[in-house]
Amino acid sequence: MAFYPQFVAPFAQLLDSLRGRRVAVVGHARPDGDCIGSQVALARVLAAAGCEVVCVNADPVPRRLQFLVGGMTFLRVEAALALPRDTAALYVDCADHARPGDRLKDCFPDPAANIDHHLSNIGYAACNLVDSDSAATCEILAGMFLDANLAVDAQAAQALFTGILTDTGQFRFNSTSRRCFVLAGELVARGARPAAAGYELYERESPGKLRLLQRFLASLRMECDGRVCIGVLPEGVFAETGSDGEDTEGLVDYARSIDGVAVGVLIEERPGGAVKASLRANDPAYRLDRVAAQFNGGGHACAAGLSLKEGAAKFYPRLVAALGWQIAQVEEQQNGRAGPAAS
Repeated sequence: MAFYPQFVAPFAQLLDSLRGRRVAVVGHARPDGDCIGSQVALARVLAAAGCEVVCVNADPVPRRLQFLVGGMTFLRVEAALALPRDTAALYVDCADHARPGDRLKDCFPDPAANIDHHLSNIGYAACNLVDSDSAATCEILAGMFLDANLAVDAQAAQALFTGILTDTGQFRFNSTSRRCFVLAGELVARGARPAAAGYELYERESPGKLRLLQRFLASLRMECDGRVCIGVLPEGVFAETGSDGEDTEGLVDYARSIDGVAVGVLIEERPGGAVKASLRANDPAYRLDRVAAQFNGGGHACAAGLSLKEGAAKFYPRLVAALGWQIAQVEEQQNGRAGPAAS
């Protein structure tokens, strides 16, 4: 029985159209485990099929994910701009065409494929292999590779396992399904090493990351009668703590994990007055993708993000109001009462 029967035919057609071609596997800005894992695995499978493949990101591969990319070619924006115009672009783990950045969107105006699991993805490529019920893009790729009886080597298996591990929160999030465990087992059988992934991802914290965590925990504020917890990282905090943007990974989960909190939030203040926010919930009923969409963001029901050119002082109360309304609506409906009318 196929893991993704709806994708068997279109994925086969996509592979046939790419054989012997030059391909760029494009991931999103500030790549995470699912992004890098998807890029590595898809690039290796395509290379085995005779494609000339490179991976492209606006930002470098994070330190904790370097163990996945040995022998792989990862290009930044300037190098990608020099690729031949006939290069086929495959976007992975990107909810929209602009997620890798505007310059890469201009570089690859007509993606050949879009492989993703974000609920807010509406399809922007010639071939859209999108399943929002999947926990990770690596889950989709692993399932499609096995459905197609493609060889998955040990490095690709490690990459796919890592993506599933990170996007399921170590198999703890609501998105974790039986399929995740079955595919993880198949990947271990093909050479993935869970212990290596766990060590690289969760047991190599830098001193700067711990100082950043201290600052984040000290900033936590409870809102909406204790149902929302928000932490703010001010501009300049990375230099002050000896950390960087990569070290924000996982911080928001501390806010989310407090007993009684429905939604945890991390707000980063950026140069020029811009802000970036990450939203996390334990229950998909809160539909954080809809909250983020109010600020031109998106994502999943339980995990969403947004970026705005707006100061935190103005953004903070707007976000609190949006989250308070959403939580009240959901919880009143769960209690058997009609939710408040939208304003």
